[in-house]
Amino acid sequence: MADPDWKEAIARARAHAPFLARALDRQPELEALLQAGEGEAALEWSKARGSGESADIALRRQRIGMAAALAVGDLAGAFPLTRVMGELTDFADHALDTAIRTAITERTGEERADGMIALGLGKQGAHELNYSSDIDPILLYDPASLPRRDKDDPGEAAQRYARRIVKLLSDTTAEGYVLRVDLRLRPAAEVSPLAVPRRSALSHYQGQALAWERAAFIRGRAAAGDIAAGEEFLGEIAPFIWRHTLDFGAVEEIRDLTLRIRQSYAGPPRPGPGFDIKRGRGGIREIEFFAQTHQLIHGGRDPSLRVRGTRAALDALAAAGRIEADNAQVLGEAYDRLRQIEHRLQMVNDRQTHSLPDGAALDNVAQLDGLADGAALVAELTALTEASGSIYEGLIGDKARAVPVAAPASDLAITLKKLSFAKSEALAARIEEWRDGRFAAIRSPQAVEAFDALLPSLLSAFAESDDPERAINRWQAMIERAPSMITVFRLLLAEPSLLERLVEALTLSPTLADQLARRPERLDVLLDQQPISGPTTVAEIAARMGQDLVRDDYEARLDAIRRETGEARFILGLRLIEAQRPPVAIARVLANLAEAAISVAAEATIAEFERKHGKVPGGELVILGLGRLGGQVLTHASDLDIIYLFTGEFSAQSDGEKPLGATLYFNRLASRITAALSVPTAQGALYEVDTRLRPQGNQGPLAVSLEAFAKYQQESAWTWEHMALTRARVLTGSEEARAETDAIIADVLQRQRDPVELRKAVLKMRGEMAQHKPSKGEIDVKLLRGGLVDIEFLTHFLQLRDAAQLNAADSDALNPDLGIAVAGLVAAGLLDPAMAAAHQLMTNMLVAGRLLAPDGKNPPKAAAKALARACGCDSYAQLMEDLANAREDVARCWTAIFDQVLETK
Repeated sequence: MADPDWKEAIARARAHAPFLARALDRQPELEALLQAGEGEAALEWSKARGSGESADIALRRQRIGMAAALAVGDLAGAFPLTRVMGELTDFADHALDTAIRTAITERTGEERADGMIALGLGKQGAHELNYSSDIDPILLYDPASLPRRDKDDPGEAAQRYARRIVKLLSDTTAEGYVLRVDLRLRPAAEVSPLAVPRRSALSHYQGQALAWERAAFIRGRAAAGDIAAGEEFLGEIAPFIWRHTLDFGAVEEIRDLTLRIRQSYAGPPRPGPGFDIKRGRGGIREIEFFAQTHQLIHGGRDPSLRVRGTRAALDALAAAGRIEADNAQVLGEAYDRLRQIEHRLQMVNDRQTHSLPDGAALDNVAQLDGLADGAALVAELTALTEASGSIYEGLIGDKARAVPVAAPASDLAITLKKLSFAKSEALAARIEEWRDGRFAAIRSPQAVEAFDALLPSLLSAFAESDDPERAINRWQAMIERAPSMITVFRLLLAEPSLLERLVEALTLSPTLADQLARRPERLDVLLDQQPISGPTTVAEIAARMGQDLVRDDYEARLDAIRRETGEARFILGLRLIEAQRPPVAIARVLANLAEAAISVAAEATIAEFERKHGKVPGGELVILGLGRLGGQVLTHASDLDIIYLFTGEFSAQSDGEKPLGATLYFNRLASRITAALSVPTAQGALYEVDTRLRPQGNQGPLAVSLEAFAKYQQESAWTWEHMALTRARVLTGSEEARAETDAIIADVLQRQRDPVELRKAVLKMRGEMAQHKPSKGEIDVKLLRGGLVDIEFLTHFLQLRDAAQLNAADSDALNPDLGIAVAGLVAAGLLDPAMAAAHQLMTNMLVAGRLLAPDGKNPPKAAAKALARACGCDSYAQLMEDLANAREDVARCWTAIFDQVLETK
């Protein structure tokens, strides 16, 4: 990069920009600094102008100084574009804040801005102001904290301040003006006052706002006044801006808005005299809308995209794989250069213009920029806008194409018959009903057009599935509930792989298909073209469940748990049927998901419960997970096996407004937590909770003290209850409570047992179970003899008989993971080595089968292929052969350990 040429820049400014020439004439001290190459000193001199003068005078002098210093530094190549825009924005923030404080001080004598909030939107919010930008703040006020005279009504005071702010900044005086102020972006601007009550604004954005307002707030920032209150307000409306699930209707509304902007542009279509570099094809606005639309689509799910600057947004979108890196570079470079040319246009006469002039005036702008003439500038802009305009058109689509005419029902019936659909005429009539406006998703002419274009591919994909009729039924259930599908139709038509993915979800797994039918918003996960990802650890998932929520809103937190859990389970299901991760790994994340849900639900419920009943001194609730939850291998069909315990004295009493005895307190609390996890809300159901493993089962209290639990396990528990404890894991509780619980369990599991009596109890139990709970089908790997239950009985028998493999490796901590226990018993020579592979195979089959073959029977062809692929086999036949061999291995081990023949045929 060449060294800055300050003198040449001043010469260009004087020769081609009358406004800059006058500004330099009025400020000889500033010009001297610039001539000497002292750019930073020139900026500091400008910022200090007007010291001791009124705010009206000081801000105007500061503005003219900043404009001249930044312009010359820009022309000299000393200040990059980001620095120029940043300095201009910082001055705007300073000026707005000064105006707010001045308005309040003039009326009250108080030098503070409490309760008066200025939110910067647009280029101010993004730190991207240009030389002659207006600013588009939203002024809010808090009636409770706004400074005012005693006799002043808060609303009247706020409007007085707003009028003074606009006047102070916008009026043109002998010193010039400070900033043009446009307050029309405020909520319901046509009827609302200039300054809007904070509570009213919050209500508007949470329930009445339009899609364009979401787009505007992508770049929203607390810019001036009561900054802390402004940031708090933005935090409260964050869920409105960054919706976790994709609102296809809002996306389409934004798309239509951008189309209308292009269609309303009356200037020349290509660069030349009269071309608007902001509104024209491929111009500044289209690049900004390109970035913001992608941010709206993906930002709710990916916080890395929640950046304000246009160039930063393009870079973030490319880094996240949401747009092509080449497109991001082309658009980013075009944006920077267009902004530079915009600055040149405005430097000439300090006018808010974006249009190229003609004749000598065009040559003048080009020469101010350092180019030879206007032709060179037009040639450069033509190349830039052609590239950026083409990319933008890929986003908004081509509206010029002819609208296809739907085929008559009779022709559709013939097509359906050729595709081997049963009852083709009835199905054709049914599809016609979809198009007749019955469903909101296919009601507008554009939606019908997009659906008709997609229909042939959709029907062909359904025809090739295992169950075409079921696929169509689930598709109809989905479009019945979806408010808008036009964006979905276009995505599916443009990306055949996405259509294949949708058909797989609708046909391979009843569980995933039912989720799509009940909650069409799951489509944004399914149609996301990125590798499916998300938080996987308990801490990450719990943090996600609590983000963007008001902490004391109990119902909202329960809804968030269900929303996050439902979406995560859907994501994991897609991972599984697409063989992105091994089923065992999916099962581990499902367990983490459940543990996070329990943790967040318990925390929220305890806080809510304590509001009324207080705390029990010295006592706390402990939640113990057992079964697949404890062993961290959940399936999509698993319920949650839980035992509630509590510490402290059972005779204690809580200290709240409505005190309760400890036993009643913790039992009611446990009941509330169970309800929080299991009762459906607006976001649907969560989990089935099974508490029958507690002491005395359904006959006992829901929560018992640790002392009572220890006594029961030592004196009254059955062998099967001790077997269940081998996979017990404390899910919630303090470190002390966890340690105390683990010590009780370890003491129970490690005690000496009579091997003969233990064998007799285990075999009796397994025999009764086989009689009362036989396998459901050919691949019910859990209940088939030689299946997972038999592996569990073998493992738990050896663990209890020998007090073996109860702890994690090289640790005193209990190990509830069955897979680790099996591997440890193999290493210790207590189990046949084949058992580790058998357990791995059957666990994979169980986890995948709960989605692909939930009835435990041989699935249809496509689902069978997906099941084999998920389990790492080349074919379903190979999978069945491996299963048969694994069952024989288990039977052989069973006979060796129990001296009992196990029939697997």
